[in-house]
Amino acid sequence: MTMPVSLKLKSFDFELPESLIAQKPLDIRDQSKLMVIDRKSGSIKHKKFTDLPYIIPTQSLMVFNNTRVIPSKLNGCQVKNRRPIEILLVRETVNQNQWEALIKGLKKIKLGTEIEFGNGKLKAVLTGRHENKAILKLTYNGKLEDILNKVGEMPLPPYIKRKSPKDKSLSHQDKEKYQTIFASLPGAIAAPTAGLHFTPRIIKSLNEKGIDTAYLTLHVGIGTFQPIQTESISEHKMQPEQFYISKETSKALIKAKMERKRIVGVGSTVTRVLESIELDNLTQSGTSGWTDRFIYPGCKFKEVNHLITNFHLPKSTLYLLVCAFAGKKIIEKAYKEAVVRQYRFFSYGDAMLII
Repeated sequence: MTMPVSLKLKSFDFELPESLIAQKPLDIRDQSKLMVIDRKSGSIKHKKFTDLPYIIPTQSLMVFNNTRVIPSKLNGCQVKNRRPIEILLVRETVNQNQWEALIKGLKKIKLGTEIEFGNGKLKAVLTGRHENKAILKLTYNGKLEDILNKVGEMPLPPYIKRKSPKDKSLSHQDKEKYQTIFASLPGAIAAPTAGLHFTPRIIKSLNEKGIDTAYLTLHVGIGTFQPIQTESISEHKMQPEQFYISKETSKALIKAKMERKRIVGVGSTVTRVLESIELDNLTQSGTSGWTDRFIYPGCKFKEVNHLITNFHLPKSTLYLLVCAFAGKKIIEKAYKEAVVRQYRFFSYGDAMLII
Protein backbone atom coordinates (compact mmCIF):
# COMPACT_ATOMS: atom_id res chain seq x y z
CA MET A 1 0.00 0.00 0.00
CA THR A 2 1.32 3.45 -0.89
CA MET A 3 1.64 5.68 2.15
CA PRO A 4 0.05 9.15 1.97
CA VAL A 5 2.72 11.78 1.31
CA SER A 6 1.70 13.59 4.53
CA LEU A 7 2.75 10.57 6.61
CA LYS A 8 6.19 10.19 5.06
CA LEU A 9 9.01 11.61 7.13
CA LYS A 10 10.71 13.29 4.18
CA SER A 11 7.68 15.52 3.66
CA PHE A 12 8.39 17.17 7.03
CA ASP A 13 11.86 18.34 6.09
CA PHE A 14 12.81 21.96 5.44
CA GLU A 15 15.92 24.03 4.85
CA LEU A 16 17.18 26.12 7.72
CA PRO A 17 20.22 28.42 7.61
CA GLU A 18 22.63 27.44 10.39
CA SER A 19 22.98 31.11 11.28
CA LEU A 20 19.39 31.10 12.63
CA ILE A 21 20.09 28.42 15.25
CA ALA A 22 20.27 30.38 18.50
CA GLN A 23 23.57 29.70 20.27
CA LYS A 24 22.91 31.69 23.42
CA PRO A 25 19.98 33.11 25.38
CA LEU A 26 18.77 36.67 25.13
CA ASP A 27 19.85 38.98 27.94
CA ILE A 28 16.18 39.49 28.85
CA ARG A 29 13.98 36.42 28.39
CA ASP A 30 10.76 38.09 27.34
CA GLN A 31 12.35 40.17 24.56
CA SER A 32 12.05 37.33 22.07
CA LYS A 33 9.92 37.57 18.96
CA LEU A 34 6.44 36.06 18.98
CA MET A 35 4.79 34.75 15.83
CA VAL A 36 1.00 34.52 16.19
CA ILE A 37 -0.87 32.06 13.97
CA ASP A 38 -4.66 32.14 13.75
CA ARG A 39 -5.85 28.74 12.54
CA LYS A 40 -9.32 29.96 11.57
CA SER A 41 -8.29 32.91 9.43
CA GLY A 42 -4.92 31.53 8.41
CA SER A 43 -3.27 34.83 9.36
CA ILE A 44 0.32 35.09 10.56
CA LYS A 45 1.30 38.12 12.66
CA HIS A 46 4.63 39.18 14.12
CA LYS A 47 4.73 40.46 17.69
CA LYS A 48 6.98 40.63 20.75
CA PHE A 49 6.62 38.09 23.54
CA THR A 50 5.66 40.92 25.89
CA ASP A 51 2.46 41.25 23.82
CA LEU A 52 1.34 37.75 24.88
CA PRO A 53 -0.96 38.76 27.80
CA TYR A 54 -2.91 41.03 25.44
CA ILE A 55 -3.42 38.28 22.83
CA ILE A 56 -4.47 35.31 24.99
CA PRO A 57 -8.26 35.23 25.57
CA THR A 58 -9.13 36.30 29.11
CA GLN A 59 -11.17 33.18 29.85
CA SER A 60 -8.16 30.91 29.64
CA LEU A 61 -6.09 28.58 31.78
CA MET A 62 -2.39 28.57 30.90
CA VAL A 63 -0.59 25.35 31.86
CA PHE A 64 3.20 25.25 32.37
CA ASN A 65 5.73 22.46 32.89
CA ASN A 66 7.61 23.09 36.15
CA THR A 67 10.24 20.37 35.69
CA ARG A 68 13.78 21.39 36.63
CA VAL A 69 16.79 20.51 34.47
CA ILE A 70 19.57 18.76 36.35
CA PRO A 71 23.22 19.50 35.38
CA SER A 72 23.50 15.93 34.12
CA LYS A 73 26.36 16.30 31.63
CA LEU A 74 29.51 15.04 33.33
CA ASN A 75 33.13 15.02 32.17
CA GLY A 76 35.40 12.72 34.12
CA CYS A 77 37.89 9.91 33.69
CA GLN A 78 38.21 6.18 34.20
CA VAL A 79 39.97 5.54 37.49
CA LYS A 80 42.20 2.72 36.22
CA ASN A 81 43.69 4.29 33.08
CA ARG A 82 42.71 7.98 33.51
CA ARG A 83 41.06 8.02 30.09
CA PRO A 84 38.61 10.91 29.74
CA ILE A 85 34.94 10.03 29.60
CA GLU A 86 31.76 12.00 28.99
CA ILE A 87 28.38 10.85 30.24
CA LEU A 88 24.82 12.10 30.37
CA LEU A 89 22.68 10.98 33.28
CA VAL A 90 19.23 10.19 31.89
CA ARG A 91 17.14 9.11 34.88
CA GLU A 92 17.32 7.37 38.20
CA THR A 93 16.06 3.79 38.22
CA VAL A 94 13.86 2.25 40.90
CA ASN A 95 17.05 1.38 42.78
CA GLN A 96 18.46 4.29 44.79
CA ASN A 97 21.59 5.91 43.34
CA GLN A 98 21.41 3.73 40.24
CA TRP A 99 21.06 5.71 37.02
CA GLU A 100 20.58 5.12 33.32
CA ALA A 101 23.13 7.12 31.36
CA LEU A 102 24.37 7.73 27.84
CA ILE A 103 28.13 7.22 27.41
CA LYS A 104 30.21 7.83 24.30
CA GLY A 105 31.96 4.60 23.34
CA LEU A 106 29.91 2.48 25.75
CA LYS A 107 30.60 -0.77 23.88
CA LYS A 108 34.33 -0.46 24.59
CA ILE A 109 33.90 0.00 28.35
CA LYS A 110 33.97 -3.11 30.52
CA LEU A 111 31.47 -3.84 33.26
CA GLY A 112 32.90 -2.91 36.63
CA THR A 113 34.78 0.10 35.26
CA GLU A 114 35.12 2.84 37.87
CA ILE A 115 34.69 6.47 36.84
CA GLU A 116 35.21 9.65 38.82
CA PHE A 117 34.12 13.24 38.35
CA GLY A 118 35.15 16.50 39.99
CA ASN A 119 38.34 15.10 41.54
CA GLY A 120 36.43 12.29 43.18
CA LYS A 121 33.45 14.30 44.47
CA LEU A 122 31.26 11.90 42.46
CA LYS A 123 32.10 8.32 41.54
CA ALA A 124 30.33 5.77 39.38
CA VAL A 125 30.65 2.08 38.51
CA LEU A 126 29.34 0.60 35.26
CA THR A 127 27.13 -2.23 36.53
CA GLY A 128 25.13 -3.06 33.40
CA ARG A 129 23.73 -2.10 30.02
CA HIS A 130 20.13 -1.66 28.90
CA GLU A 131 19.58 -1.21 25.17
CA ASN A 132 21.94 1.67 24.28
CA LYS A 133 22.18 3.01 27.82
CA ALA A 134 24.63 2.34 30.64
CA ILE A 135 23.54 1.44 34.15
CA LEU A 136 25.68 3.27 36.70
CA LYS A 137 25.88 2.95 40.48
CA LEU A 138 26.74 6.37 41.94
CA THR A 139 28.57 7.05 45.20
CA TYR A 140 29.04 10.45 46.82
CA ASN A 141 28.86 12.31 50.12
CA GLY A 142 26.00 14.74 50.68
CA LYS A 143 23.09 15.53 48.34
CA LEU A 144 23.43 14.48 44.70
CA GLU A 145 21.71 17.66 43.50
CA ASP A 146 24.31 19.82 45.26
CA ILE A 147 27.19 17.77 43.84
CA LEU A 148 25.82 17.88 40.29
CA ASN A 149 25.49 21.66 40.58
CA LYS A 150 29.22 21.77 41.32
CA VAL A 151 30.65 19.20 38.92
CA GLY A 152 28.01 18.91 36.19
CA GLU A 153 27.07 21.02 33.20
CA MET A 154 23.65 21.73 31.73
CA PRO A 155 22.84 19.16 29.01
CA LEU A 156 22.51 21.59 26.11
CA PRO A 157 21.36 20.18 22.76
CA PRO A 158 24.15 19.28 20.30
CA TYR A 159 23.23 22.12 17.93
CA ILE A 160 24.40 24.61 20.58
CA LYS A 161 28.16 24.59 20.06
CA ARG A 162 30.47 25.97 22.73
CA LYS A 163 34.10 25.79 21.60
CA SER A 164 35.87 29.09 22.13
CA PRO A 165 36.81 30.34 25.65
CA LYS A 166 34.26 33.13 25.20
CA ASP A 167 31.53 30.62 24.43
CA LYS A 168 32.49 28.37 27.33
CA SER A 169 32.04 31.27 29.71
CA LEU A 170 28.34 31.09 28.85
CA SER A 171 28.12 27.72 30.60
CA HIS A 172 27.72 29.54 33.92
CA GLN A 173 24.76 31.47 32.47
CA ASP A 174 23.17 28.25 31.20
CA LYS A 175 22.51 27.04 34.75
CA GLU A 176 20.14 29.99 35.10
CA LYS A 177 19.03 30.70 31.54
CA TYR A 178 18.43 27.08 30.48
CA GLN A 179 15.89 26.83 33.29
CA THR A 180 12.40 28.28 33.47
CA ILE A 181 11.69 30.77 36.27
CA PHE A 182 9.13 28.33 37.72
CA ALA A 183 11.32 25.19 37.55
CA SER A 184 10.90 23.40 40.88
CA LEU A 185 10.98 19.59 40.57
CA PRO A 186 14.39 18.23 39.41
CA GLY A 187 14.43 15.41 36.89
CA ALA A 188 14.68 16.71 33.31
CA ILE A 189 17.64 16.40 30.96
CA ALA A 190 16.33 19.20 28.75
CA ALA A 191 14.34 22.35 29.38
CA PRO A 192 10.68 22.76 28.37
CA THR A 193 11.84 25.55 26.10
CA ALA A 194 8.49 27.25 25.47
CA GLY A 195 8.58 28.25 29.14
CA LEU A 196 11.99 29.93 28.88
CA HIS A 197 10.43 33.17 27.56
CA PHE A 198 8.36 33.83 30.67
CA THR A 199 9.39 36.41 33.28
CA PRO A 200 7.69 37.42 36.53
CA ARG A 201 6.26 40.50 34.83
CA ILE A 202 4.68 38.37 32.07
CA ILE A 203 3.10 36.07 34.67
CA LYS A 204 1.86 39.12 36.60
CA SER A 205 0.37 40.64 33.44
CA LEU A 206 -1.40 37.38 32.62
CA ASN A 207 -2.95 37.21 36.09
CA GLU A 208 -3.98 40.89 35.94
CA LYS A 209 -5.79 40.14 32.66
CA GLY A 210 -7.76 37.37 34.36
CA ILE A 211 -5.79 34.53 32.79
CA ASP A 212 -5.33 31.64 35.22
CA THR A 213 -2.08 29.69 35.49
CA ALA A 214 -1.35 26.11 36.58
CA TYR A 215 1.65 23.80 36.64
CA LEU A 216 2.21 20.14 35.88
CA THR A 217 5.45 18.19 35.68
CA LEU A 218 6.84 16.15 32.83
CA HIS A 219 10.50 15.22 33.24
CA VAL A 220 11.81 15.75 29.73
CA GLY A 221 13.90 12.74 28.74
CA ILE A 222 15.45 11.39 25.59
CA GLY A 223 12.02 10.40 24.28
CA THR A 224 11.17 14.00 23.41
CA PHE A 225 14.27 14.38 21.24
CA GLN A 226 14.73 10.86 19.94
CA PRO A 227 15.12 11.09 16.14
CA ILE A 228 12.50 9.43 13.98
CA GLN A 229 14.26 6.54 12.23
CA THR A 230 11.31 5.20 10.25
CA GLU A 231 10.17 6.70 6.96
CA SER A 232 6.61 5.80 7.94
CA ILE A 233 5.86 8.28 10.73
CA SER A 234 3.21 6.11 12.35
CA GLU A 235 5.80 3.38 13.04
CA HIS A 236 7.86 5.61 15.35
CA LYS A 237 7.64 4.75 19.06
CA MET A 238 8.24 7.40 21.73
CA GLN A 239 10.15 6.45 24.86
CA PRO A 240 7.94 6.98 27.92
CA GLU A 241 8.47 10.01 30.17
CA GLN A 242 7.14 10.48 33.69
CA PHE A 243 4.54 13.11 34.57
CA TYR A 244 2.75 14.41 37.67
CA ILE A 245 -0.40 16.49 38.02
CA SER A 246 -0.92 17.92 41.51
CA LYS A 247 -4.23 18.26 43.37
CA GLU A 248 -4.15 22.01 42.81
CA THR A 249 -3.63 21.67 39.07
CA SER A 250 -6.27 18.95 38.82
CA LYS A 251 -8.80 21.27 40.45
CA ALA A 252 -7.80 24.10 38.08
CA LEU A 253 -8.20 21.83 35.02
CA ILE A 254 -11.58 20.49 36.19
CA LYS A 255 -12.77 24.05 36.90
CA ALA A 256 -11.56 25.26 33.51
CA LYS A 257 -13.38 22.43 31.78
CA MET A 258 -16.62 23.13 33.67
CA GLU A 259 -16.43 26.86 32.93
CA ARG A 260 -15.48 26.19 29.29
CA LYS A 261 -12.26 28.13 29.56
CA ARG A 262 -9.66 27.87 26.82
CA ILE A 263 -6.68 25.72 27.82
CA VAL A 264 -3.29 27.01 26.67
CA GLY A 265 -0.52 24.44 26.56
CA VAL A 266 2.86 26.05 27.14
CA GLY A 267 5.02 23.73 25.08
CA SER A 268 4.86 20.29 23.55
CA THR A 269 5.49 18.52 26.86
CA VAL A 270 2.42 20.05 28.54
CA THR A 271 0.37 19.35 25.44
CA ARG A 272 1.41 15.70 25.33
CA VAL A 273 0.50 15.20 29.00
CA LEU A 274 -2.91 16.87 28.68
CA GLU A 275 -3.67 14.90 25.53
CA SER A 276 -2.62 11.67 27.28
CA ILE A 277 -5.28 11.96 29.98
CA GLU A 278 -9.04 12.35 29.92
CA LEU A 279 -9.86 15.62 31.70
CA ASP A 280 -13.48 14.50 32.05
CA ASN A 281 -12.25 11.57 34.16
CA LEU A 282 -9.66 13.53 36.13
CA THR A 283 -10.22 13.55 39.90
CA GLN A 284 -9.36 16.40 42.25
CA SER A 285 -6.75 14.24 43.99
CA GLY A 286 -4.30 14.59 41.10
CA THR A 287 -2.63 11.90 39.02
CA SER A 288 0.73 10.66 37.80
CA GLY A 289 2.05 8.21 35.27
CA TRP A 290 4.09 7.78 32.13
CA THR A 291 3.31 8.98 28.64
CA ASP A 292 4.66 7.78 25.32
CA ARG A 293 2.08 9.80 23.40
CA PHE A 294 3.31 10.61 19.89
CA ILE A 295 1.27 13.34 18.22
CA TYR A 296 1.51 13.75 14.46
CA PRO A 297 -0.79 15.00 11.64
CA GLY A 298 -4.09 13.19 11.76
CA CYS A 299 -4.23 13.09 15.56
CA LYS A 300 -7.11 14.99 17.17
CA PHE A 301 -6.70 17.38 20.10
CA LYS A 302 -9.33 16.99 22.82
CA GLU A 303 -8.05 19.20 25.62
CA VAL A 304 -5.59 21.87 24.41
CA ASN A 305 -7.10 24.87 22.61
CA HIS A 306 -4.05 27.11 22.13
CA LEU A 307 -0.35 26.29 21.96
CA ILE A 308 2.82 28.23 22.79
CA THR A 309 5.94 26.67 21.34
CA ASN A 310 9.39 27.36 19.91
CA PHE A 311 10.63 26.73 16.36
CA HIS A 312 11.73 23.13 16.02
CA LEU A 313 14.07 20.83 14.12
CA PRO A 314 12.93 19.49 10.75
CA LYS A 315 11.60 15.92 10.82
CA SER A 316 11.37 15.98 14.64
CA THR A 317 8.49 14.76 16.80
CA LEU A 318 8.13 18.36 18.05
CA TYR A 319 7.71 19.74 14.53
CA LEU A 320 5.17 17.02 13.76
CA LEU A 321 3.15 17.93 16.85
CA VAL A 322 2.99 21.57 15.74
CA CYS A 323 1.95 20.51 12.23
CA ALA A 324 -0.77 18.36 13.77
CA PHE A 325 -2.05 21.25 15.89
CA ALA A 326 -2.10 24.01 13.27
CA GLY A 327 -2.06 22.14 9.98
CA LYS A 328 0.95 21.29 7.84
CA LYS A 329 0.39 23.95 5.17
CA ILE A 330 0.18 26.92 7.51
CA ILE A 331 3.18 25.73 9.54
CA GLU A 332 5.25 25.37 6.37
CA LYS A 333 4.28 28.92 5.42
CA ALA A 334 5.02 30.16 8.96
CA TYR A 335 8.46 28.58 9.04
CA LYS A 336 9.35 30.09 5.67
CA GLU A 337 8.33 33.51 7.01
CA ALA A 338 10.36 32.87 10.14
CA VAL A 339 13.46 32.26 8.03
CA VAL A 340 12.89 35.40 5.95
CA ARG A 341 12.30 37.51 9.07
CA GLN A 342 15.35 36.07 10.84
CA TYR A 343 13.58 34.38 13.73
CA ARG A 344 15.88 32.52 16.12
CA PHE A 345 15.32 28.75 16.10
CA PHE A 346 15.36 25.91 18.65
CA SER A 347 15.94 25.93 22.42
CA TYR A 348 17.18 29.51 22.92
CA GLY A 349 15.13 30.80 20.00
CA ASP A 350 11.92 32.74 19.51
CA ALA A 351 8.33 31.71 20.20
CA MET A 352 5.12 30.92 18.36
CA LEU A 353 1.53 31.19 19.59
CA ILE A 354 -1.12 29.17 17.77
CA ILE A 355 -4.70 30.22 18.49
